[in-house]
Amino acid sequence: MFPRPALLAATTTAALALTACAARQPVEAAPAAIQDVVSTVDVDHFWEAYDAVRATTDPAEQLARFQALYVDRGTPGLHSFMRARRYTAQGYVDAIRDYPRFWASVRPLTARAREAVARVAPTLERFRALYPRLGTAEVYFTVGALNSSGTALDGRVLLGAELATGDEQVDVSELPPKLRAGLGAYFQSRPHEGLDVLIAHEAVHTRQKVPADVLVDQVVYEGVADFVAEQVTGRLPALAYVTYGPQHDAELRERFREAQDSTRFAPWLWSGPDNAEGVADLGYYVGYAIARAYHAKAPDKQAALQRMIELDYADTAAVKTFVRESGYLE
Repeated sequence: MFPRPALLAATTTAALALTACAARQPVEAAPAAIQDVVSTVDVDHFWEAYDAVRATTDPAEQLARFQALYVDRGTPGLHSFMRARRYTAQGYVDAIRDYPRFWASVRPLTARAREAVARVAPTLERFRALYPRLGTAEVYFTVGALNSSGTALDGRVLLGAELATGDEQVDVSELPPKLRAGLGAYFQSRPHEGLDVLIAHEAVHTRQKVPADVLVDQVVYEGVADFVAEQVTGRLPALAYVTYGPQHDAELRERFREAQDSTRFAPWLWSGPDNAEGVADLGYYVGYAIARAYHAKAPDKQAALQRMIELDYADTAAVKTFVRESGYLE
C-alpha cells in the first residue's frame, strides 16, 4: 500500500536507500504465462470437406475436394495425427463412401469437441500442479478415419473426435465385423464423458520417451499414462480392463511375468480380447498396476511421478529396474 501524505517525508530517506540497494541487485523477469494451444478447427473443416465429397460421385473429384478442404487446411495437429496413424486423403474418402450411417450418427456428437475445450485448461493446470515440468501443451481435436480416439506425436495431444466424442448412439452397423465389435463396445463406454482422462493420458505421452519394441516397455509406457491420468483427474477410462484387471490380478501377473520380454504385443495391447469375457488391452492394466505399486512405495510422491514420466522407455533394462522396484511382479 502507498504511505499516507503525512508519512512521505519520514519515509523518503529509507525509500531512497532501499531503491539504491535494489538497483544493485539482479532483477528477475516475471515468468512468462503458459500459452497452451487448444484447437477444434479441424473438426469444422472435416464436415465442410465431408459435405463436398458427398455432393459428387466422381472419385477423382471427391479426392481433390477432400484434399483441398481438409488436409491442405489442416492444423499442425491434423498433420501430426495423419502421420501418427498413417491416414491418407484416399483412406478418408473411402471411409466416407463406405460408412454413411456411421458418419451421419456421429456428426452431431462431434460438437462435443467445442464443449470440451473448457475442460482442457483445468486438466492441464492439475497436471502441472503434480508435474511442473509439463510446460506448454498443444491439444488438437481433429477427425480421423476410425483408427484412433487419441495419440501423441511431435509433443502434441491428438484426438480423433469421430471416436472420442461418441456414445451408444453411434451407428456401427456398416463397419467390418471386428471393427464393429470393438467400436461398439467402446461407444457403450460413453467415451465423451472421459475426454479429460484421455487428454491427460495423451499429455503424459507427450513427455515420455518413445518405448522400445519390447512388451514390458510398451506396457509400462501405457500403464504410467493411465496412472498419471488418474492422479490428474481422479478417474480411469471407463473400459473393461479397468474392472477386469483387479479381479484377475494374480493370473495376469503370472502371465505377464512370462511374456514381458516378448517383441509381440498381442494379446496384451491393441489386438482385441483374449479371454472368455472379451476384454482387450489388459497390458494397460498391468502397466497401471506396476506404476501404482511403485508410487505407493515412494516416500516422495512428486519425485516418483516425475521419474515414471521421464523414464527411458527405450532402455529395457531401465524399465525392468523400475518394474523390479515396484515389487509388483515379485
